Amino acid sequence: MDLKIKLILSLILSYDLTKNKSTNIYPKKMLIFSCVIICLFCFIQPFVRATTNIRQLEKKILDSIIGTGYDSRIRPNGLNVTTGLFDDGPAIIRVNILVRSISKIDDVTMEYSAQLTFRQQWVDDRLKFDTQSGKIGYLVLTEPDKIWRPDLFFSNEKQAHDHVILMPNVLLRIYPDGRVLYSIRISLVLSCPMHLKYFPLDIQTCSIKMASYGYTTEDLVFLWKEGDPVQVTKNLHLPKFTLQKFETKYCTSRTNTGEYSCLKIDLFFKREFSYYLIQIYIPCCMLVIVSWVSFWIDPNSTAARVALGVTTLLTMANKNASINSSLPPVSYTKAIDVWTGVCLTFVFGALLEFAMVNYASRSDASKAAKKQKKNQAAAIQGPPGNGSGGPEKCTIVHANRSGLFDFNEPLMDATPFVEQCLVKSGAGGPNSRGYGDYDLQYEPPRKSWLRMWVRNRCKKLPSRSKLIDVVARIVFPIMFTAFNMLYWTTYLLRDDLKSF
Repeated sequence: MDLKIKLILSLILSYDLTKNKSTNIYPKKMLIFSCVIICLFCFIQPFVRATTNIRQLEKKILDSIIGTGYDSRIRPNGLNVTTGLFDDGPAIIRVNILVRSISKIDDVTMEYSAQLTFRQQWVDDRLKFDTQSGKIGYLVLTEPDKIWRPDLFFSNEKQAHDHVILMPNVLLRIYPDGRVLYSIRISLVLSCPMHLKYFPLDIQTCSIKMASYGYTTEDLVFLWKEGDPVQVTKNLHLPKFTLQKFETKYCTSRTNTGEYSCLKIDLFFKREFSYYLIQIYIPCCMLVIVSWVSFWIDPNSTAARVALGVTTLLTMANKNASINSSLPPVSYTKAIDVWTGVCLTFVFGALLEFAMVNYASRSDASKAAKKQKKNQAAAIQGPPGNGSGGPEKCTIVHANRSGLFDFNEPLMDATPFVEQCLVKSGAGGPNSRGYGDYDLQYEPPRKSWLRMWVRNRCKKLPSRSKLIDVVARIVFPIMFTAFNMLYWTTYLLRDDLKSF
C-alpha cells in the first residue's frame, strides 16, 4: 500500500480517537501535529523524487555517451558551416582567456609570470544527448581524460603547472548539442624578449603564444571566441609596469611536418617612470650639481677640491655600476646609459677643471717670480744706454689687432702679425706705452663692446686660475641644461609613445 494512503488512514484513526475522547486536550494537539507533518511530507516528496531521478538520468546519459563506443583518441568531426553537418573537416576550437594576475616581469631573465583561466570550446557530435524534456541543461564531467581534448601547448612557456588545491581546478561541461566547454586554471612563466634601447622610458610587448602540437590545420584549427576573447581582471596591479592594452592575433606557422594553427596575445606594458626618476635621475643630477661646488672653492684649497671631485666621481661610478647590475648586458646603448654616461662626464670634467686651475695657478706664480727677479736685476744694473757707442739694445715683441704686448704679459689674441723692435725714445705721447726706459707706440684697438666687456671683466680677475673658475661656473650649467633639453625631448616625444 502506498505511504500516502497509510498516512491518511492513520490521520482518520487519530481523528476518531480524539472524537471519542473530546475532553482530553492532548490527542487534539497530536492530531494537529500529525496533519502538519503529513502535509509537509506530501509537498516535499515530489521534489526529492524528481532530484533523485535527474541524478539517475545524468548517470545513465554519461554511461551511454562515454561508454564502450567512445574513443578519446579520435578527434571529433568538423562542422561544415555551409551545410550545418559534421564531415571530415578540421575540428574548430574556440579559445577564451581570463588573465587573473601577472605577478612579475623580470628584465634580467626576460620573462614574466601569469595566472590564467584558460577556456576552450568545441563540438563533438558523439556526445549529443536528449535533454529529457528540458530537465537536463548540461552535464558536468569530473574526469576530463574520458573524452578527447585538443593538444594545445604554449610555445613560449618556460615553466607551467595547474592547480589542484583543494580539488583540481578543472571544469568540463557537455551540452545536449555536443558542445564541450573545457576550463582550467594554470600558472605560467613565459619568455618575453625585451628591447631596452629606451629603458627606463620604454614600452615592452610580451606575448602568450598557443598552438597545436600534433594536429595540422587539416585536422584542427584554433579560433578566438567571438565577442570578448580576452578578459583582464580589474584589480591587476604591477609594481614596475602598467598594462596599456592587448591585441589578439593569429600566428599560424609552417614547419617541415606541416602547417599548425596558432593564436597569440600581445600585452603592451609601459614602464612606471616615477621609481627611476626618484632613484636614478634626481640623484645623478644632484651629484653633478654638487661637483660644481668646487668652482667656488679657493684654488689654493687643493685638499678640499680634490676630495670633493674624487668623492663625486666615485659615487657616480658606483651608481652607474648598480644600475647596470640590475639589467642584462646588451650590445646597444640604453637611454639610462646616455644619462649616466653624460653625468659621469660632467663630474669628471669638474675634476679636470681643477687640474687646469692648479696648473694655471702654479704657472702664474712661476711667471710672477721670474718677472720679480728680472725687475730686481734691472734695478741693480741701472737703466740701459748707448753711451758706449755700441748698437742700441733692441727687444722684439709681438703685435696683434688689439695692440702690442710683451712676452711676459698674457695675450688675449694669440695671432701675431707684426714684429717690432722697441727703441729708445723720448717722452711718450698719448698713444704710447712705457716699457722701462723705452716707449712702445701702438695703434688704439678697434672698439667692440663685447670684446671690451670681456677684457674689462678679465682685468678685474687677479689670475688665470680665477678666470678658469669663473668660465666654468657659466659653461658647465649651460651645457648640462642644454643636454637635459635634448635628452628629454628625444626620448619623451618619440613616435611609439604617441599611440599610448
